[in-house]
Amino acid sequence: MSRPLAIVGMSGGVDSSVAAWTLLQQGFAVQGLFMSNWDEDEDGYCTAAQDFQDAREVCRQLGVTLHKVSFAGEYRDRVFRYFLDEYRAGRTPNPDVLCNREIKFGVCFDYARRLGADWVATGHYARVQQGPSGPRLLKASDDAKDQSYFLHAVNADALARTLFPIGDLRKEEVRRRAQALALNVFDKKDSTGICFIGERPFAQFLSQYLPARPGDIETADGRCVGRHEGLMFYTLGQRQGLGIGGRVDADTTPWYVAEKDLARNVLIVVQGHDHPLLQTDALTATHVTWIAGHPPAERFACTAKVRYRQHDQDCEVDVSHSGACAVRFAALQRAVTPGQYVVFYRGDECLGGGVIEQTAREAQGALPGHLAADPQPRSHPV
Repeated sequence: MSRPLAIVGMSGGVDSSVAAWTLLQQGFAVQGLFMSNWDEDEDGYCTAAQDFQDAREVCRQLGVTLHKVSFAGEYRDRVFRYFLDEYRAGRTPNPDVLCNREIKFGVCFDYARRLGADWVATGHYARVQQGPSGPRLLKASDDAKDQSYFLHAVNADALARTLFPIGDLRKEEVRRRAQALALNVFDKKDSTGICFIGERPFAQFLSQYLPARPGDIETADGRCVGRHEGLMFYTLGQRQGLGIGGRVDADTTPWYVAEKDLARNVLIVVQGHDHPLLQTDALTATHVTWIAGHPPAERFACTAKVRYRQHDQDCEVDVSHSGACAVRFAALQRAVTPGQYVVFYRGDECLGGGVIEQTAREAQGALPGHLAADPQPRSHPV
């Protein structure tokens, strides 16, 4: 009887390398697949060439075949275009969620299946539990490395054929195993930030594609306190890079970005980490996806994260007839950012999530776009 074939997405890092070795130990036939999504390396910031060489060496050491494929065109159409549209509209997107859904577990998953894969595997820190009612996406055993937040929008059909071989391991154990195997990437630095930007300065990269529109920085009461370089370069809750410290007409309390007034091209700032204008207890989310294909109920209690690495926050969720969600938190949340994702959990199980559209304070009135009047969702890849 032939062994089931697992094709592993090889990134050239330690996680996918140990994932491939783990599957070999479990009796799978294993092949690697290196995927490139960005075709520009003019300034030396892109590490794809070195990553491919690292992946090729690991596959040589493990004795497995390595395939290579480019989805640069699909990435630009399905992820990067949306990324630019969101920044153009003054929001702060998270392209990693779309990359997982549209590319890694979309076109790349389909490609691996055409290569004959029975299973597709990656080095993500998450777990999948297969059951008669479909797959369940669970947090990784290592809570500090859990990546279920970025996987919440992956199609259930893909999850049903997906393996996360290191989801039960802690990061230090992954590196220890790689070192014991003498894999060349055992101490390779983890990649950080947005994949196509790499280590290059963010403002420098973004200004290549969107024209910067400098404007005024104002306090909440309309007092001009400085100039910004372009609203797209700032995010809610940001402290660094404002250039307005040490003013004679204000105390030394740090300044933070509280709002973007797109119509006037004005950045609104406040003083104090916990200023009321940085606090919200409710939001609306659109483009909501559920791992099970449907929400648990029209109204239910759960926990949620509004950013990666945040601790789970108690909340109540109302699902409207359009599929949008109104979310009310038990405690105030700081700097909740439109364009980012709210992701829902029950214990270790990831239920799904959606794009944060609007925020509000319940004490200040009804939540914008609540169930009685659903918000009009903006364009989003589907």
